[in-house]
This record gives sequence, C-alpha cells and structure tokens, in this order.
Amino acid sequence: MDLLVSFSMLSFFLIIGMILRAKLKFLQKIFLPASVIGGFIGLILGPIVLGDYAILPLPKTWLSTYALLPGILIVPVVATVPIGMKFKSWKKQKSESTPQQIISTNRHMFRNIAVMTGILLIIAQGQNFLGVILNRIYVITGFTKDSYPTFGIEVGGGFSGGHGTAGVLGSLLHSMNQPYWETTQGITVTTATFGLIGGILVGVFIINMGARKKYTHFLKSPGEFPEDMRKGYQSDVKKQENFGKETTLSSSIDTLAFHLAFILFGSGIAYGILQIIKFYNIPILSEIPIWAYAIIVMYLVWWIVCGLSLDWIIDEKITSKISSMLTDFAVVAAIASMPIQAVLSYFTPILVMMIIIGAFTIFATYWLSKRYLEDYWLEKSVALLGTSMGVFITGLLLLKMTDPEFKSPILNEFSIGYSINSVVAFIVYPFLFSTLINQGIIQGILIPGVIIVVGMVLIFIGNAKKSKTIQDGGSNYDY
Repeated sequence: MDLLVSFSMLSFFLIIGMILRAKLKFLQKIFLPASVIGGFIGLILGPIVLGDYAILPLPKTWLSTYALLPGILIVPVVATVPIGMKFKSWKKQKSESTPQQIISTNRHMFRNIAVMTGILLIIAQGQNFLGVILNRIYVITGFTKDSYPTFGIEVGGGFSGGHGTAGVLGSLLHSMNQPYWETTQGITVTTATFGLIGGILVGVFIINMGARKKYTHFLKSPGEFPEDMRKGYQSDVKKQENFGKETTLSSSIDTLAFHLAFILFGSGIAYGILQIIKFYNIPILSEIPIWAYAIIVMYLVWWIVCGLSLDWIIDEKITSKISSMLTDFAVVAAIASMPIQAVLSYFTPILVMMIIIGAFTIFATYWLSKRYLEDYWLEKSVALLGTSMGVFITGLLLLKMTDPEFKSPILNEFSIGYSINSVVAFIVYPFLFSTLINQGIIQGILIPGVIIVVGMVLIFIGNAKKSKTIQDGGSNYDY
C-alpha cells in the first residue's frame, strides 16, 4: 500500500507539471517537460529543500524509493530500444523491387545513416572525452577537492542521454558499490535539465536564423510555433493522434497489457541471466549492470520475432509510449529525490563543464552537419543538437518545427542513427566507469577516444558512398 501511495504522489507531481506547462508562458517558451516541472515541485516543496518546514512532508522511505526508482524503471525503458529495428525474416519472400532499385536505395540510406550515426558518436563520446579531461585538470589544479574518478561523465550523460540516463549512471555506480552514486544521479539530472533547456533555446535560434537565410526547406520564415506544441496538449479532437494499433483482441489479452508483458518478459530474462552469472561469480560479467543485459536479451528476442515474421504483433508506437511513460515516472522520481546539497557542492565545476561541453556540442552539430550532410543539413543539425543536449524527443521536437509534416526522409534515418548511438552508449558506460575507477583517467580517456575515431570512419565511409553514387549517375541523393 505504501508503494501505491508513493506512486500516487509522483502522479500528482506529473499532473501539476502538466498544468503549469499549459498555463505558464515562460515554461512553454522553453518546452520544459511536465516530468521535469513536477519533479522540481516535489523537490522544492519537500523536506530535501525545506527540511522541517516542508509543505509536502514526504517520508524518508518514499524518498529512498524515489532515489532507487530510476535505476529500476530504466531496465524496461532500455529494453524497448531494439524494438522496431529492421531484421530480415527467415522466410524467403519475393521482392517487388528490382535488384538495381534495392542497391540504389540501400546505398542512399546507408550513406545518410552512416554519417548521422558518425556525428552522434563523435558528439556523445566527445562530451565524455571532455568531461574526463576537465576532471583531470580539476584534480591537477585543485579546482575541486571532492572530485571522484567518474566525475564529469554526468555532463555527457545528461546532455546526450537526458534525464533517464541519471538512473542508468546511478544504478551502474550503485551496482559497483560506489558511495557517490546518488550524487552522480543528482548531478546528471541537473545537467540534463540545463542541456534540455539550452538545446531547445539554441535550436529555436538556429531554426529562425536558417529560415531567414533560406536554409530550411519547409519553414519559409521565422515565427510562432503551433500552440499545442507550446502548451503540451491537443484540445482539437480531430487532430489528436492515435495511440497505436490493437494487435491483440481484448477477449484474449489487452494490447497494452501484452506489450508491457513483452517488455517485462525480456527484462525478466535479463535479470535471471545476471543472477546465474552472479551465483557462479563470473569475472567482469558479474559487474555488468542489469540494463545492459536487458538490451542484449531484447535484441536477441526481437531478432527471433522478426525472423519468424511475427513482428506484426508488436506495435512500435505502443512500446514507445510505454517507454515514455516509465521515463516520465523515472524523471520525476529522480528530481524529487535529488540530493541537492551534494549537487550544489559540485555546481561551479559542473557549470564550467556544461559551458565548455555545451559550446562543443553546438559547434560540432552545426559544422559537421553543414559539412557532411548535403541534403536537409539544417533540419538534420537541429535534430542532432536536440538529441545531443536533451533526449530523442527533443530532437524530434526541433525536427518537427522545421518539417511539420515529416515530408523528408530524415525521421527514419535519424531514428536508426539514434538507436545505434544509444546502444553504443549503454555498452560503453560499464567499461568506461570500470576503467576510470580501477585504472585511472589516462586509461579511461582511450575508450571515448577510440569511438570518436570510429565515428570519423563512419562519416568517411558515408561520404565515400556519396562520391561513388555521384560517379555512377548522381541521382540517388535527390529527394
């Protein structure tokens, strides 16, 4: 019962956040999600900030639950990442396209996906690279006396991962028995909030600038964005989008229940595998967090489902909504339980990191997109910027501002690039943290450095494909 009541309080925070977003103009201008607004309401009015004078006297047991909740909910959230990826069916199917059409289309898609993935990898791992370097500088100069081995990764985690990554980093350090896991979780929430707001504000500025300079294809002039986008709800019943397809009948099992069961089934298998590994105390593997196993298991499960041509039974929009729902609860819980005093003690060095890494992110997304993304480069640049300073939805929001009806093929290419980058990030974090803790900063910096090189190679391969296509006729890149 106590768990149910504590969840009802989180629901209250979410509803309050939604109402404030709908009513307050300044919140609409920065497009701040209801989960972030509600989380800060719970934090500011709760005992963490006001102590004995708290307007919302949340019990300590609730706050402890809220602190652990992001690490728990992130497991099914991560498990949804592979769902929707295209795997070939094991059954032989006759294609209606000619071999030449298939080759042409694949070349076109491969080039765009390779370049966008390369840019995302360079930016995400560049953020981690700079975070590690700046932490090293802090240690040498004595800028902060309370630095710890993984300090600085919170900026890249918050910028490229968003608020949900706070649970990833916190649970990872908690599983490694590091005492500063709550501090890391709180700092990541802080950097994610700053990144989200900054990414949207800079993204809107770039969009308006691009519209004036005629860089945009669909937005002809700068102006106000749709009211429903600003307020966060759609009151026009005719414009309300469908939640998803009912792939199962309620006489057997409700569609939503089936999709949630599918996600939790994969998460449960991952938990079982981890328990077996820990029982036999297998080196290295026993240190990998549960969410890493969840994403690996779900890739295998989804590959089997696609191979058996059963992917029709899973609707990607429904699994995405389930993931978003769990993320909202994880975010509001992480913010409401943020150890504010510990976070404030690191605020100055983190602020310096956010300014430097933020400037790198803005410059890299704009320059790399303009240099290597020939078609719709500005639309792609703001989508990449939103994702690299907020979450996928932030990138999608900025993309929708420039391409309201998604007439361009950017969304599909952007989604695949984002998925690949997310998988790489989830794989990198355990190795990066383990190296930083056990071997030091110098060795740890090599991990993001190598992936940055991989990103450069992908950009080179993508542009090589473009050159080859131009030599072969040049029409494959005309939309």
